[in-house]
Amino acid sequence: MSTPHPSKHLLLRPILILIALMLLSLACVDLAELEPIVEEVFSALETSEMAAEPPESAVPTAAPSNQAAAITETAAPTDMVPPTATAEPTAAAIPASLYPPGDFDFLVMSLSWSPDYCATSGQNDAQQCSIGRKLAFVLHGLWPQYEDGWPQYCSNEELPYGIEEDYAGLFPSDKLYDHEWEKHGTCSGLSPEGYFDLSALIKESVVIPPAYQSPEEPFRTTAEDLQEAFTLANPDFDPETVAVRCSSSGRYLKELFVCFEKDGDPRPCSDEILKNAARSCGRDDFLVRNIR
Repeated sequence: MSTPHPSKHLLLRPILILIALMLLSLACVDLAELEPIVEEVFSALETSEMAAEPPESAVPTAAPSNQAAAITETAAPTDMVPPTATAEPTAAAIPASLYPPGDFDFLVMSLSWSPDYCATSGQNDAQQCSIGRKLAFVLHGLWPQYEDGWPQYCSNEELPYGIEEDYAGLFPSDKLYDHEWEKHGTCSGLSPEGYFDLSALIKESVVIPPAYQSPEEPFRTTAEDLQEAFTLANPDFDPETVAVRCSSSGRYLKELFVCFEKDGDPRPCSDEILKNAARSCGRDDFLVRNIR
């Protein structure tokens, strides 16, 4: 819609004033009395001009092109803040664990009874369970522990290439090197070499009683008798340094947990470990499978 231009009022103003003066003079009105009337006429005209002139925001501009119009129609409202784009987190940006390396209370050496592992879950582990291997107690791992619970996967540090050859024979199967380092060794606060050195040192410090070195025939025993045999063979052990664990609801010997201080000295296991071990071997006795 078009609006009247202010110049039109400017043209009408002198004509209106002239007509008003002529009429008033015919009516014999004093010109001094005309001044307020003339001022009111001027004021009314200025007010009408201001009301007629559109504000800047209402002044139409050139019609946008089709492309510009499309952008204007789809533009986001100015009072809405678009979401901030965030980069996909990388593996390096995600902490490996909430557990700081080296922050633990003691160490557990897990000695697995290999005949039980091979009879229950090692059928596809030819390296450890092939007939003729004749393995008895083997190192499962050296695990940092809390008095209640344990840390795991404490960093993303990987093993150096070829380290398995430097520590050949430490584990019964090559797959354990990476697994034990990633899950437990990274929490030790040691380098891979330091962790495997300590694992070998503690493993070699434990004397295996003769009855458990290479039994050709199965035999039955109790958790108390097994603990006593290890205490006699290792005078520095407390009876609670060794926790006996069983499989198949207490029917077979599965593994031993042997507990050590951070520096490798023997110590009693935590109450948590001892209670869990006692629950796993809840029968009067259990069977120790023979080597193969």
